[in-house]
Amino acid sequence: MPKASIKKIIPCKKNDLIEMILDIEKYPQFVPWCLNGKIYSKVEREDIIEIEADLTVGKKFLNQTYKSHVTYYKEKDKILVNNIGGPLKSLQNEWNIKEINNQSEVSFKIDFEIKNVFYNMIMKKSFDQGLKNIADAFEKRAIQLYNKQ
Repeated sequence: MPKASIKKIIPCKKNDLIEMILDIEKYPQFVPWCLNGKIYSKVEREDIIEIEADLTVGKKFLNQTYKSHVTYYKEKDKILVNNIGGPLKSLQNEWNIKEINNQSEVSFKIDFEIKNVFYNMIMKKSFDQGLKNIADAFEKRAIQLYNKQ
């Protein structure tokens, strides 16, 4: 399974960044290879928010949709994402966000495996660069939305 982690300082407030991360339906506007995002359910409680959503990723004719369960733990500022359907054999990713001097320190970990062995081999080869591109896209979007000067 490809595994990776990345840490970044993003010049925006923690709550703004969390709101942007949870706004899955807007991912196609800025996340590379994301063609569609659809939230099916969102339940907000005092201490957590739970979301079930689909993401379609790929290119025009070669794309896959996977369903995930997203849990945001408000007190810990942690977002966990787990696969619940689609082409992924497994998916676990974790966002940890801390606010430091009006900026957000983001730690992101991902661990996944695609059911299709051929796609899995392709992903392993380009995974690190793909993750960097996606992390950069989140940072750029946060700056566009929240760090206007």
